[in-house]
Amino acid sequence: MSFLAETGSNHAVPMDGAPEVGGKNLAPRPMELLLAGAGGCTGFDVVSILKKGRHAVTGCEISLNAERAEDNPKVFTKIHFHFRVSGKSLNPEAVARAIALSQDKYCSASIMLGAVAEITHDFEIVETD
Repeated sequence: MSFLAETGSNHAVPMDGAPEVGGKNLAPRPMELLLAGAGGCTGFDVVSILKKGRHAVTGCEISLNAERAEDNPKVFTKIHFHFRVSGKSLNPEAVARAIALSQDKYCSASIMLGAVAEITHDFEIVETD
């Protein structure tokens, strides 16, 4: 129950299952990687949008919490993105706008998941020197 995905950009990503289904719990589950990809995708967007707007962003952490259907296929039904954006004197309206643009226009992964799951998000700003 271990797999190694080889990506189009020539990188390898291991995947594994839980021991109760024959895995060894040595790598992320495929559905975990799906969520991680959505987090990474929207993170790239948010930081890029803020930097293009000349905002002094220094970091962005995204935590995702998700619920899945109880029956097969156990698709995601709800996904919440919590953004923790770091920077100097960041404008909350600019951060909110960057997140909205990512979620509604640019992040292919989030938009695709939003076709089957309720997507919500919130954010906090961490002031840095």
